[in-house]
Amino acid sequence: MSSREDFKLGLFAANASSGLAITRIPERWSGSWQDNARLAKLADRAGIDFLLPVGRWIGWPGTNFHDSVLETITWAGGLLAITERIEVFATVHCNFLHPLVAAKQLATLDQIGNGRAGINIVAGWYQREYDAFGFNLPASPAARYAYAQEWWDIVHGIWRSEQSFDHDGRFFPGLRGISGSPRPANGSLSVINAAASEEGRAFAVRNADYLLTATFDPARGSAMIDGVEKMAQQEGRPGVGVLSNAYVVCRPTQDEAEEFVRYYAEENADWAGVDIVMNGQGINRQSFGEDLIAMFRPRFAAGHGGSPLVGTPDSVAEQIVQFAQAGLGGLALSFVDYAGELEYFAAEVIPRLAAAGVRKRRGD
Repeated sequence: MSSREDFKLGLFAANASSGLAITRIPERWSGSWQDNARLAKLADRAGIDFLLPVGRWIGWPGTNFHDSVLETITWAGGLLAITERIEVFATVHCNFLHPLVAAKQLATLDQIGNGRAGINIVAGWYQREYDAFGFNLPASPAARYAYAQEWWDIVHGIWRSEQSFDHDGRFFPGLRGISGSPRPANGSLSVINAAASEEGRAFAVRNADYLLTATFDPARGSAMIDGVEKMAQQEGRPGVGVLSNAYVVCRPTQDEAEEFVRYYAEENADWAGVDIVMNGQGINRQSFGEDLIAMFRPRFAAGHGGSPLVGTPDSVAEQIVQFAQAGLGGLALSFVDYAGELEYFAAEVIPRLAAAGVRKRRGD
């Protein structure tokens, strides 16, 4: 992921039942270990760059969306052990895992994968999960990211330091004689931070290789990238990439693709679940108004608010090229049936991206 030569393609949320489609159809993604192992091997052969999981400790009440979610560090270790080239991220809620434990677990992951482990740092946002742990959710993004910064400084400090050290901080006072071995294979891990707030983007610019954020379309993505580049220049960290998420429905004809979207994301959408998830993320009529909510709801049903990549291989490839031309570093993709749909996507869309010059051809 540190290389910027290719436009990156990853799979997002395959560790969770339903993936990112809030639908009731019986063929929705299982999220089981068996299906994840099958998918990871297929993605590894197909040239997909990374696997990015969602971190969930409780489900969404009143809906079957994400009713079963594999824990991400364990999941990543299993997948790194059975793949050869793909990068596998662990999504870590820093509030729920002590940095000394995290440093050891993540370094072990990277040893298993011989340098292919990554971390997606989550500063926290879901009140019900904090309630389940008996923790207080910090009231502001600034407070959440202040905690995340100290947490990451300790983790990274353990990997960089040849000597044991002490740490007395605001959130982690009185740590004595900290050290850790083994270290990551290449000294650190690739870092993603998923963020929407200004504080979250600033954290990503200071610490991450990629900011993952919703861009909705290439034009808005271009504006987002301009802002991130300015922040990165101010921090002296040029080269921070931007990833966005998108859902894919790719079929031989446009009609077939649109018909499948109607089937799973309109006729069989879990509309009550859509509203529960959107409200849980603070996306409501009071904050955004009726027009934006009307736009968001279908996208949440189809792919948790991601950008739609719906159509023929030519159409889907062209839409991805537009994101690349806007300056994005890559897309984190979801499918209704990841393993069932990835093979067609890889065979038909990825060669078109290579022909368009946004990805290398296999073997180049």
